Formats: sequence, structure tokens, C-alpha cells
Amino acid sequence: MSFVPNRDQTLPPLDGRGLRVGIVTCRFNENITTALRNACVGELVRLGVAENAIDEFAVPGALEAPLALQLLAKTGRYDALVTLGCIIRGETYHFELVANESGAGVTRVGLDAAIPIANAILTVENDEQAEVRKTDKGIDAARVAVEMAQLQKALTA
Repeated sequence: MSFVPNRDQTLPPLDGRGLRVGIVTCRFNENITTALRNACVGELVRLGVAENAIDEFAVPGALEAPLALQLLAKTGRYDALVTLGCIIRGETYHFELVANESGAGVTRVGLDAAIPIANAILTVENDEQAEVRKTDKGIDAARVAVEMAQLQKALTA
């Protein structure tokens, strides 16, 4: 099965049946991350991932997410991982540090462990931007996790 669409083919439908997904949710900005989590889990279930095949873990903030993802990846139990969080720009350089380091860490874990990771740690300017994105980005994360798990299974079969 090919996952590269051309004029004669389309992507297969997303199918989460049989997949096991680990979710790491950051507690900082919890009102946003709870909404991200609810949207993500709802979409995973809608795509066919069994509720008992979704394991959830919480960490304090975005800088702690890569370690949790790394520990989950090392278990070998998951077809895909998702990380959910929200970093809102403040008045100091800390925003850039957290956004850059957490993003780089998440990417590194995925590449080092060869596991798909959907990164939905929002990096926004203000509360309003976070509110607008919280549901759609949670749904997007679920879809990315399932699509990339499908791709990995097809390419490694």
C-alpha cells in the first residue's frame, strides 16, 4: 500500500483499530490542555482506537514532556505517542526557551526511538489564540498519530 498520493491514488482512510497510543499532557495552562486532551482522545476513539488502548500521563509542563515521551517510547508498547501542552508568551525570554527546547526534545525522542509523535504543544501569543486552537489542535494531534502509525506499519511490514 502506498501512502504517497499522485494523480491516480488517494490516501487511505485513517484507521486506528488495533493501535496503542500514549498521551503525555502538560498540566501548565490546564484549562487549555484539558480541552486539547478531550479533543484528542475523542478523535482517537472516533478513528477506531480502543479506549483501553489509550494510556494517559501528566507532566508539569512542556520541558518535562520529552523525558516522559522517551520513557514511554522505550517500553515498546505504543504505535504512536501524542504530547499536548500550551506555552503562552510572557514578558521574558522564557517563552522562547521553553518552546524551542520542548519542541527539539520531542522531535529528538521521535527520531531516536523511531516512533511517531504528534506534537500538539501550542505556542501562542496570548490566551485568546490558545482558546481558538485548543479543540482543533487536539483533533489534529490524534489524526497525525494515527496517520503516522499507519505509515510506519506500512513501511516496516
